[in-house]
Amino acid sequence: METGKVIVEKVRGKSTLTKCFSKYPLKFINPKNVAPSQTDVVWIYAITYGGGIVSVYKAVGTKISEQVLEARIGSNAFLAVIPDPVTCFSTAKYSQKQVFKVMSDSSLLLVDWITSGRHETGEKWNFDLYRSMNNIFHNDDEPLFLDTALLEQGTCSDIAERMQDYQVIAMVILLGPKLKHVQNQIQEDVKKIMSQSLHMPTIGSRQSTSRHNDHHLTKPSFLASCSIFGPKGIGVVTRIAAMTTESVYNFLQHQLSSMEPLLGVKPYSYAS
Repeated sequence: METGKVIVEKVRGKSTLTKCFSKYPLKFINPKNVAPSQTDVVWIYAITYGGGIVSVYKAVGTKISEQVLEARIGSNAFLAVIPDPVTCFSTAKYSQKQVFKVMSDSSLLLVDWITSGRHETGEKWNFDLYRSMNNIFHNDDEPLFLDTALLEQGTCSDIAERMQDYQVIAMVILLGPKLKHVQNQIQEDVKKIMSQSLHMPTIGSRQSTSRHNDHHLTKPSFLASCSIFGPKGIGVVTRIAAMTTESVYNFLQHQLSSMEPLLGVKPYSYAS
């Protein structure tokens, strides 16, 4: 049974929330003063009682905390899903599935990310299970993007051992004509970041010899990659692994700042 439903439609030329229903433990909040009045946007916060989706508490027995989001984005419409990162408590088990149905001219921004845990209590990758599925379908049933991220404690190695020093993983999806400028920019910026981060001096050079002798070669603190998907490359997916949450916030702030005209505010600007 559905726990909540939201419908946004054009009413007299302006995006309007025409239906908003939710029941415990989910609650929707529709603030009126997030964006300037001239910006045609509807903001909706989804929260839950007792900690919210962002924090996933310890598991009880074999039970798993689950969340399902299904969204239909109409013609020439734009949906932005920009949450804070999921943070799982020790031994937590969490699974989410997000399904987006789009038209050929729909636009979508999706940020999906997780931290290693509550660092202040010494928890780093101590949860038992994290699964995140993100599926995008064109015209209801044509698969456009199918992705699953799975982190699970194993018998041979635990998550912390596999993740090494990286404390955050993230995925950013940019789809559709309204986000073309952001797609181009993020691809160029990721190329520059990784070119600088992974640049190795020519073998035999003085700098190379010095670094080798000093054992100065270290793993990058921030890793990112971009790839396109869909017909004519209508979508771009960026994947990130970083050693700090702050570095990912900074990356998102910079890359998504040009979306202020669409959203009325700069995404993640509160994290400055």
